[in-house]
Amino acid sequence: MQSLVDKYKLDWEVDSAGTSNWHEGEPPHHRSIKIAKNHGIDLSLQRSRPFKAEDMTRFDRIFVMDSQNYRDVKRMAGKLWNQDKVDLILNAVAPGKNKAVPDPWYEDTDTAFEHVYQLLLEACEKLILQLGRQS
Repeated sequence: MQSLVDKYKLDWEVDSAGTSNWHEGEPPHHRSIKIAKNHGIDLSLQRSRPFKAEDMTRFDRIFVMDSQNYRDVKRMAGKLWNQDKVDLILNAVAPGKNKAVPDPWYEDTDTAFEHVYQLLLEACEKLILQLGRQS
């Protein structure tokens, strides 16, 4: 998303957070870095951080990868939960279908990570078109 925000010169803050602290402070998976680099995007300086309840007030929109992440964000947000701000990211391309982004971690192949990259690229491009009109 950040690369598209930069490309279209949008004044948006983009961040990424996980719903666990298993990899807190770690860089993205080496295949994520490789696939992004193949597309001219440098992820090497990114570091994992857990979602915080305050993110619900800090950000206008929060996109999650699957229904479990949605439930986790809802639980973690607690009293700050705002369902109008949170959606599954693939609903941008398949509205209301609540499709999950497959986790390439388990396949651990370049092909799996490329597939996820393409899914997210399409969703982010749609979101730029949809949300860009609103800003």
